[in-house]
Amino acid sequence: MDVQRYLLVLDMDLLALDEQLDLEPINYLVAQQERHPCEVVVLSLVSTSQARLPAMEMLLGAQIGKFPIAPRPDHDTSAAAEHRMNLAVQHLTTIGCQASGLISDENLVRAVTSETRAHEYDEVILATGGQGGSGLVQAAHLDPIHQLRRRLRKRLIVFPLGPAAAHPAS
Repeated sequence: MDVQRYLLVLDMDLLALDEQLDLEPINYLVAQQERHPCEVVVLSLVSTSQARLPAMEMLLGAQIGKFPIAPRPDHDTSAAAEHRMNLAVQHLTTIGCQASGLISDENLVRAVTSETRAHEYDEVILATGGQGGSGLVQAAHLDPIHQLRRRLRKRLIVFPLGPAAAHPAS
């Protein structure tokens, strides 16, 4: 029986993300595992945005004379990405998938592009919190989802499902 290969891209904890999405990513992988044995590679993205303050917060803070507090300088985003990856691998193994993981400090598009050039995947499952981009970027189809969709086409599965995402086939 053929083993289906999936790349699961995360930038936050899988169980927390799953709770926000009513277990859709996990249920999707469970359904796939029931049809064919699956191998999942978890690509955990190091979130460098945690180390920077959003520009809007800085602007609002400047207007009222109070600046927001930056994240602790000792917060290790690489360790957080590794912990997230390990938990996801453990959870996927529990549901019956073969699972392994890797960490990338590249942006979403570069990380996925690098990995899909190096290895063949049947599907790339994007389950991240920060996929969108501004309305103008999305309208111009320059956001990460559209960039990946042009390259991966129907192999890209996006949670949560939005206008740029195709619903996974059941």
